[in-house]
Amino acid sequence: MTFEQLGLSQPVLQALDLKGYNTPTPIQEQAIPPVLEGRDLLGIAQTGTGKTAAFMLPSIDRLRDAERQTPFKSCRMLVLAPTRELAGQIAQSAKDYGALAGLKVQSIVGGTSVSKDRNKLHRGTDILVATPGRLLDLIDQKAFGLGGVEILVLDEADQMLDLGFIHALRKISQLVPKERQTLFFSATMPKQIKDLVGQYCHNPVQVSVTPESTTAERIDQYLFMVQQDEKQTLLEMILAGRHPVPGKIERVLVFTRTKHGADRVVKKLAQVGIAANAIHGNKSQPQRERALAEFRSAKTRILVATDVAARGIDIPGVSHVINYELPNVPEQYVHRIGRTARAGADGIAIAFCAEDERAYLKDIRKVTDAEFTRLDLPPNFRAVVEGVGPTKPEPRQPRQRVAVKPRGEARSAGGEQRTAKPKHKHPNRAGKPHGAGERSEGAGRGRPPRRRRRSGRGGQG
Repeated sequence: MTFEQLGLSQPVLQALDLKGYNTPTPIQEQAIPPVLEGRDLLGIAQTGTGKTAAFMLPSIDRLRDAERQTPFKSCRMLVLAPTRELAGQIAQSAKDYGALAGLKVQSIVGGTSVSKDRNKLHRGTDILVATPGRLLDLIDQKAFGLGGVEILVLDEADQMLDLGFIHALRKISQLVPKERQTLFFSATMPKQIKDLVGQYCHNPVQVSVTPESTTAERIDQYLFMVQQDEKQTLLEMILAGRHPVPGKIERVLVFTRTKHGADRVVKKLAQVGIAANAIHGNKSQPQRERALAEFRSAKTRILVATDVAARGIDIPGVSHVINYELPNVPEQYVHRIGRTARAGADGIAIAFCAEDERAYLKDIRKVTDAEFTRLDLPPNFRAVVEGVGPTKPEPRQPRQRVAVKPRGEARSAGGEQRTAKPKHKHPNRAGKPHGAGERSEGAGRGRPPRRRRRSGRGGQG
């Protein structure tokens, strides 16, 4: 099947040709026709399966056909995303797909200037991609409203619940018009998501392209059983090529559970000469964008992230995903490893499991279909961790201090001891207090006395 057979308009098809997209993915084949008909939709699909195009392409067609004016201080299509990175990528896709449709696209996320967001939304926009928190900030300030929304999209709804956006989503559902089209996408389907679907959608068409909570088929998964204090050394050996792992290491995404853990890993990698960047919620938006840009351009081939980036990184060429710490939510494992094997490529996922993480590993195996291949640690690994192995660099020897002889004890070339000369010749510099003797004219503090000039040949001045 082709995109033309799905019923998309010519401007959208031309934009797809410019992007080089010819064949729709399974989620696009099933989702685009009902969305074009105006039906509500519930899509269950893993990240990286083409969900953005599945809801954006038919929505652009509907907005274009309606030919309604852009509402003042509002939008016609609202897309809610859990993270700044995902919101930015959706907005960029909307601009690419709607390049020939004449629609305005804007994006607002936390961590940026609120005044700039107010200014760019003052005249309204056709498509708005937003994180829930920043959107409610502008609504509370009376700078934006949701009265003009015709299409509402919730992308990665399960992660929005994980990040605590449930109250924000309930508030937004009360602000949008009841007469609207709602498109609901999630990679997993826990009970909370089913309840949320009932609040947002009306008789939705359900589309599911993969079983619930399954891992990508093109990802080979490997497991190291390693102690907690050994993880950093193992990571350094893998990234430095001192311990071979399957696949050629190109771009590596390392996941930790905490923000401080991500920063600590980056700092220790830098100490052994391995460049890496960190991305997490404590980083400012410019820092996060710079880290992603360097990772995308391969300027820095290692990115250490928390789960905030698990669904916000859509970068082709990620060869390995390393779970430095296993997630305590098993569904999150699916989203982490979904950063590799993008756009039909293969990928490698490596998990580090410590003794206190065995319960997390058991849950991951129970909830997902993950099948791990066990990898062995190198023979001298424990010695390397303890600092006595051959791959450990030699510690730097401390500098030897040279004994300095006290002043006045330096010996002459003939071996006899010399008496140190006084530093100052003036009586006042020899230890006498000021006023004890007659001061010369012009003798000041810290300045040698001015000598008297002799008058005449051999005369005394």
